[in-house]
Amino acid sequence: MTITGRIAFSITLIINMPIPHISAANYNEDKVPKYNLIDPLKMRDGSPVTSTEDWERKRRPEILNLFREHVYGHSKKKPSGLKFKVIQNDSTALGGIAIRREVLITFARNEETPEASLLIYLPKGKNGPFPTFLTTNFYGNHTISSDPGISITRSWVRNEKKWGIKNNKAGEQSRGVRQSRWAVEKILNRGYALATIYYGDIDPDFDDNFSNGIHKLYGKPKPNDWGSIATWAWGLSRCLDYLENDNDINAKKVAVMGHSRLGKTALWAGAEDERFALVISNNSGCGGAALSRREFGETVKRINTSFPHWFCDNFTKFNDRVNELPVDQHLLISLAAPRPVYIASATEDKWADPKGEFLSAYHASPVYELFNLKGLTSPKQPKSDHSVGHNIGYHIRTGKHDVTDFDWEQYLNFSDLHLK
Repeated sequence: MTITGRIAFSITLIINMPIPHISAANYNEDKVPKYNLIDPLKMRDGSPVTSTEDWERKRRPEILNLFREHVYGHSKKKPSGLKFKVIQNDSTALGGIAIRREVLITFARNEETPEASLLIYLPKGKNGPFPTFLTTNFYGNHTISSDPGISITRSWVRNEKKWGIKNNKAGEQSRGVRQSRWAVEKILNRGYALATIYYGDIDPDFDDNFSNGIHKLYGKPKPNDWGSIATWAWGLSRCLDYLENDNDINAKKVAVMGHSRLGKTALWAGAEDERFALVISNNSGCGGAALSRREFGETVKRINTSFPHWFCDNFTKFNDRVNELPVDQHLLISLAAPRPVYIASATEDKWADPKGEFLSAYHASPVYELFNLKGLTSPKQPKSDHSVGHNIGYHIRTGKHDVTDFDWEQYLNFSDLHLK
């Protein structure tokens, strides 16, 4: 068959594929189904978890493996060919208030190995090593600031022509288009470093049967192997591998943070890699902080249908039987314990189920209490624009699905409490 014939045949298959029926999203609390949540302090065999030793040695590994097997998939080990090279170190960045550093990450000894760029801003004129926020970004490192010195990504980028991104390639016009989400100067002025990596450098965000990005080094995943969220989280751990060897970074005080699907990624990175000192989820919704059993806004079936590459294939078994899932997202949050974790919602972001995000944080609190730490003490969602909690923090901000200066102010305050 010719190439043209194969393309035509593939298009015909796609057109004729049956489309699963998906009910309209529910935004009515009265229509939230009845559900029972799994007790984080009870083993699957029914035996109680009564000590921190029980949690660390038995229950935490049990929960972690259930998420690996049924939701995110099992990730690969750190590659033997991993290399880091500092390719830029400018002490005059941002008008002289910062040092801008770029690190080229090579993932394997292979001609076709993916390469990624880690962008780091360090406060200038302050004493390090610095506590650090490590994050993934959506459109390339160069979009977080108008700083002309940031290299423009050469990787695949979602096609957004209004931002100078054409044919999935970023251009100069896209520099700084997402800077409203990145309080770079505020972070630096508070004495923190900021490190960020473009998620498309790790794994391009589209369904191609796992043949691009990091996946091409390991072959097609099995049904219980990593999807893209686990792969992005794996990439964050590789960034932390570098940060552990940067004398300007306090690698024992690194907070992993993410927004939306990258908020899901941050939660899973914090669960998989206990080197992260603090975990922050911003508007992460279904598959992130929101309880799956509530079926409010985006659901397991909807997310698996729209984004089949995000999770492991096993997760699709629960599209129509979410109550049979052996985990729910309060257990994901509990995996951060005893490290501090912060969950944030937005009033207009109904798709992400703000109440479900809050309830996950609340129902993870018993694990923190096992460590004699404070979780969330009230099952009532707090008023808007008001941060609550101690070792588990939460706020719901007025507005839409976004990251704002208000959000960053809460994250900085929370980090001051726990990392300084």
